Amino acid sequence: MSSVRPVWWVSPVLYGAVLAAGGYASVAGLGSTRPVPFVGGLAALLALDVLERRRHPDGTPPRSAAALLAARLALFLVVVAADGSGLSRVLFLLLPFIAYFAFSRTVALVLGAGCVGLVLASYQLTSPGWYRELEPVSDLLMFGVGLVLTIAMASVAVEEQRGRARLEDYAARVSELSAAAERNRMARDIHDSLGHHLTAVSVLLEKSAAFRDLDPAVADRALDDARRSARRALSEVRGSVRALREPATPFRLSSALDELVHDADDDRLSVTLDVAGDEATHDTAALMALYRAAQEGVTNARRHAAATRVSVSVRCDGSAARLVVADDGRGFGPEREGFGLTGMRERVQLAGGSVDVDSRPGTGTRLTVTIPRRAAP
Repeated sequence: MSSVRPVWWVSPVLYGAVLAAGGYASVAGLGSTRPVPFVGGLAALLALDVLERRRHPDGTPPRSAAALLAARLALFLVVVAADGSGLSRVLFLLLPFIAYFAFSRTVALVLGAGCVGLVLASYQLTSPGWYRELEPVSDLLMFGVGLVLTIAMASVAVEEQRGRARLEDYAARVSELSAAAERNRMARDIHDSLGHHLTAVSVLLEKSAAFRDLDPAVADRALDDARRSARRALSEVRGSVRALREPATPFRLSSALDELVHDADDDRLSVTLDVAGDEATHDTAALMALYRAAQEGVTNARRHAAATRVSVSVRCDGSAARLVVADDGRGFGPEREGFGLTGMRERVQLAGGSVDVDSRPGTGTRLTVTIPRRAAP
């Protein structure tokens, strides 16, 4: 978090007010103002502010801030000594004001007490017995009120700047988390969609090569199926890009599963589908999570489990939507879960559901996904 900075316009406003009061007092003959040190001191103070902002745009380091405070105090004394109006004492309020930003509230309060001491000392040196007169006592009280308001203003400004910086940090963290979530989502989509089709294309091409000499007709069908899977992969990629630009069309789980099973079912893997219930009572995120889980289950059965049969069943009722994908493959241990199952768990958890994988080496795999029905908002 960057350092807080004093409110830039406060100092110039005070310099202008002091200049106007001193000039008026000199013209009206109300006091003896020495114009050269008076105007020169105010100009030097303004130049000091400009220089500080240019040299330290993100906050003045403590040592530099202390040196600049000392320089300002010296210039304040020059201006006060040259001013015939007496208003220039208000410049001392800038010391605790600036110190609040550069250091802390404690330093500002100490400097504020020191400024009151300076004013009292000047009264005592120039007007012994001043405390019996109304005007200096009133001026001292007004100076105290101004000191309180100055420190209060500095406190509000510091908290406002720190709050804004915290919001910016929070926004940056939210942006980073959103980007990470989007990267994870895209990784899941690529794995679940494109990865599924590429696996099918790979298997079908291997089948075509294996049957080229044994049964050319089977090889040709496998090659046609591989082309169709490649076209579907390209279509899904285009659909994903289109969905980023246009409103998505309604997703139908039963239709998507029909197509999935039709493409996966062949002479090497028998896939059956059973769908029951009303999917319209469940939100799209839950239905899409079930479809991706089914896609992952069928892909794993074909690619890794060496299964010959896979059953896919879906039940949608008033309480939950449940998917079960079971195969007769070789199974696996819990330590062998890969990115696909990890991505599936993430997707299902985002939809508010849970994943259960029942698999042991040699016993097949049973994948169960349950997503409770979300109440309508």
